[in-house]
This record gives sequence, structure tokens and C-alpha cells, in this order.
Amino acid sequence: MTKETIQQIKQRLQHELTEEELTRYRTDSRKGVQQALRTYDRRIAKEQEAYAQFQRKCAFDDAYGTRVAGVDEAGRGPLAGPVVTAAVILDPASREALIQVDDSKALSKEARTRLAELIKEHALDYTIDFSTREQIDELNIYRATSDSMTRSIQQLNIKPDYVLTDAMPLQQVEVPTTPIIKGDAQSLAIAAASILAKTARDAYMDELDERYPVYGFAQHAGYGTAQHLTAIREYGIIDEHRRTFEPIRSMMK
Repeated sequence: MTKETIQQIKQRLQHELTEEELTRYRTDSRKGVQQALRTYDRRIAKEQEAYAQFQRKCAFDDAYGTRVAGVDEAGRGPLAGPVVTAAVILDPASREALIQVDDSKALSKEARTRLAELIKEHALDYTIDFSTREQIDELNIYRATSDSMTRSIQQLNIKPDYVLTDAMPLQQVEVPTTPIIKGDAQSLAIAAASILAKTARDAYMDELDERYPVYGFAQHAGYGTAQHLTAIREYGIIDEHRRTFEPIRSMMK
């Protein structure tokens, strides 16, 4: 039997192997094979930990009922654009497709976009709500976010058994509701909502970037970066800038 080359073994290790195959490779004394095995072991350990985290998030949600709505927001801190919230009820029968769902801030933009489509495909129901710049300035950011979260829940076609929010207490919701500190790290439903809210807001800011390219909204999403502040000083304030946020408020005096 011809001995496998190191490259052939590396290719085999891209897939999950039987214990018999692994034992055979572990007895191979070639340094390249042993290095490939260490890479394989790290990958498998990472996948196992990700699955364990996924199971913990599912168990967390299941403790509150069968149809749990997760609610989260994106955009409370920027100087421009809306705050966006999402409510998601996941289908317990198809959650296995969402193992990679995590806090939106821990994912790349490409990963969020891909996962947002999976979430929409496997959710029993979801809604996305926008609170405009005008509403933020009129109400304040906390109230505008709370109201948007409430609307996102009320717009669901399926009434949830329970609502879990990411740290935001809600008063005007007809079903039991609990704010969860760092909820997107504990609840799969909240993490899914965080991704839907973030991708929807990013899409809005990308469109805004096309209308006002000098401000760089596609790069900073409206946050107060040096690039954004320089553009404001050079080109002025537009309608999407939040008048009640500093330094916008001071610049308008």
C-alpha cells in the first residue's frame, strides 16, 4: 500500500475522521503530519465549543417557553441615522442551522449578512423596526429605542410565550418580558435579533453613504469617528445627524 503524502493527509484532515484513521495518523512520525494533526485538533475543539455554546443558548431560551421572542437593537450610540430593533421567534425544530449565530458585534459584516438570511429562513416569525432621527431627537435615544422594541414585538404575527430583551426593560408589552444583561451572549433568540437589527441598520447606512459619499457612512455607520467628525466640520450637518447628540448639538448653536 502506497504511503499517503503529507499533502494528501492535510486534505483528509479537512474532514471529520474516524478514530481508526486518526490513530493511524498519530503514529506517523513525520513533522508535517503531526503539525497538521495539531491544526485539526484545534479546529475540532473550536467546533465543539461553538456547539456547546449553541446548546447553552438554546437551553436558556427553552427555559422561558416554546415560542420565545428575542429582541435587540443596533445604533444607540451613533451621531447619525436611525436606531433599529428586531424581534425574532426561532423555530426549535430548525435551530441546528443557526449554530454560528452569535452577538452581531463579534461577527464580520459578511458573516452577519449570511446569517441574517439563515435567520429569516428558519425563524417562525421576525420583525424589524426603525426609529428615525427625528423620533430620537424628540423622545431621547432611550425612549426611542424602547418604543421601537415594543413596536417590533407588537408587529409579530405570532404571539410569543415570553419576550427576552438585551438589557432593555419594556413596560407596554402584553406578554411576560425579562431584560437580560449581555443577552446576546446568553440567548440564541436575542443574538439572532441583534444580527437582524445590525444588518438592517448597516444596509440603511450604506444607502445613506451613496447619497452623501463625503461623510463615509459605509465605513463608520454614523459613529463619531475622526473621519466622520472631520467630514461634519468640512461639509456641515445633514438631516440624518442627531441634533441632541454631542458634538452636533453644540455645533448648531
